[in-house]
Amino acid sequence: MTMTNAIYANATVSITELRRNPGAVIEEAGLEPVAILNHNRATAYLVPADAFEIMMEKLEDIDLAELVRKRRHGKTVKVSLDDL
Repeated sequence: MTMTNAIYANATVSITELRRNPGAVIEEAGLEPVAILNHNRATAYLVPADAFEIMMEKLEDIDLAELVRKRRHGKTVKVSLDDL
């Protein structure tokens, strides 16, 4: 039985092709991720810097939201704006 793995990109490129001309792959990708294939299996993703930065910000937001949920019913401290 052959297992298939999901590919989370609309574009794919072989690792050999990436080695031959990485600049062309990056240029063709534009703002979209590219799955890097080795023996027809996704082994890495090439993600544009802007998209990566957005992903990192969203992950940070998720972490902060979880922290807020954990502290929601914790001890509170009253602070006036003048004290800040």
